[in-house]
Amino acid sequence: MQADGRCAHRAGGRLERCERPAHGAGEGAHETYGVTVQLLLVRHALPRRSEPGQGSDPSLSDDGVAQAARLPDALARFPITRLVSSPQVRAIETGRPVADKLGLPIEIDERFAEYDRDLPHYIPVEQIAKENPQELQRLIDGRLPSGVDESEFLGRVGAAVDDLVAAADHDDTVAVFSHGGVINVLLHRILGTERLLSFHVDYASVTRLLSSRTGRLAVAAVNTTEHVWDLLPRNQRW
Repeated sequence: MQADGRCAHRAGGRLERCERPAHGAGEGAHETYGVTVQLLLVRHALPRRSEPGQGSDPSLSDDGVAQAARLPDALARFPITRLVSSPQVRAIETGRPVADKLGLPIEIDERFAEYDRDLPHYIPVEQIAKENPQELQRLIDGRLPSGVDESEFLGRVGAAVDDLVAAADHDDTVAVFSHGGVINVLLHRILGTERLLSFHVDYASVTRLLSSRTGRLAVAAVNTTEHVWDLLPRNQRW
């Protein structure tokens, strides 16, 4: 957010990121004081695609490795006390440079897995338009892919965050390496957005959530990407 309270935009008018006072409309709260826990939600870096039969759990691509390598410096200003990750390879590999820098273990929580974890293969969203336009339209419309149980997904992700906050010590900062769908449904839960998928969450981006003493979650920043702006597929044309 700029000094006059506006969101920062990049060329072409597309919103790159927006930081504002903590707001938790979906939780019935507007609190900027009494923060006890800070959650840094980091989307995994760019993975390879997998082919049918190879499962939906690919490792990072070469570009993804480069994106993940920038995270230790990007997160250096935060007093991180704990690292948690989705069980999927692309999330764990994204967190490893931070774990190595801080000397902290990466704890795995199955509930932070993406909605695609049981699908037969993984296609980066940039390639879906050509291969499966119907599924791309669902994502554009803010819906999860067909075949995904939305209620189950929201329930397990919400429970994971609730447990994480409840177990945290006072003033803890926890980095969670996860996925675009996971981050979107958490923002939906807090802000009460009309659609489940309302935000463009870039690879290796950082979204900050704050928890008050009462356990209410608020959003401090969404999709911070300055550290990897030049490495993001959608920015390659600039």
